[in-house]
Amino acid sequence: MLKVIYQYAAGTRFEKELATLATREDRYKLQISVCPETEITDFYAFLKQADVIWHCLAPIDAEVIAAAPRLKLIQKIGVGINTIDLELAEKQGIAVCNMPGTNSTAVAEHTLGLMLAVLRQLVHFDKDVRHNTGWSWSAQRQNQLLEIAGSTIGLVGFGSIPQHLAPILTAMGAQVLYTRSTTPPTTTHSPAQQSLKPAVPPAQQVLLDELIDRSDIISLHLPLTPQTTNMFNAEQIKKMKRGSILINTARGALVDEQALIKALESQHLAGAGLDVFENEPFTQTSKLKSLTNVVLTPHVGWLTHNTLLRSLDVAVENCRRLTDGEKLIHRVV
Repeated sequence: MLKVIYQYAAGTRFEKELATLATREDRYKLQISVCPETEITDFYAFLKQADVIWHCLAPIDAEVIAAAPRLKLIQKIGVGINTIDLELAEKQGIAVCNMPGTNSTAVAEHTLGLMLAVLRQLVHFDKDVRHNTGWSWSAQRQNQLLEIAGSTIGLVGFGSIPQHLAPILTAMGAQVLYTRSTTPPTTTHSPAQQSLKPAVPPAQQVLLDELIDRSDIISLHLPLTPQTTNMFNAEQIKKMKRGSILINTARGALVDEQALIKALESQHLAGAGLDVFENEPFTQTSKLKSLTNVVLTPHVGWLTHNTLLRSLDVAVENCRRLTDGEKLIHRVV
């Protein structure tokens, strides 16, 4: 029996799915301990006997790995692996896997939601209505309310998420540009992921400089690496069209947050929609909180019940393969 820690809070519906796994009548028994990321003491107690960690966001560093002498697999629930000490995991013989594709639909929809929320000032209007000022806004404000139709939208990176997003944006009347620096690797998809693979979307590939120059909305979809850290710095943000919008549902450190704040304050950028930040949890003192042209969400673009069910399929399959000594799906190290 493999002992698994699911390191995230589980809602009632998902808890039922996990309980069903524990009672399955097959030889791949899993003992699953649910441990919210805030429960540090319980987490370290579970680590002593853990064979597998189902990891979401809290860092898996040297201290965590040292506390888990039986650990065989770190299974990322999602794609980004920048929160895992990959070098140490490899040195210790611990497999690390992620699951590209399982959260693509959710993040694509959340990205679209942020675009619409910024363009139509939905959060601002909601606040106005709640404070009984919803029908007394300045006529000047109507100049700031825009549509996706007729816009040029640049997708920086072109993996599964932007490939889901591009045909939706095109159907809404946008011209879609994209850029990527590498050809995506060929990967093995689990059965539950086969239906999630998107068709090739109607979009134009351009170089990054052209994308920045032409786009009314730029949306980031890159992993965080030494090469992409602060990729959108003051210089790049300055190149963006005056009155354009930046959306980030990828990783916060892709953007120089202070440079972004200055561009929003000066109205060089009309707005931003951010699901990720340089520091998470979000810092209490960030100026982003005071800007009315920014929509903020707490790194939940991936988080839907549907995503969790698809993720569970991959995580369980990798536990089975670990037990049988088979090749793991989406192994990173």
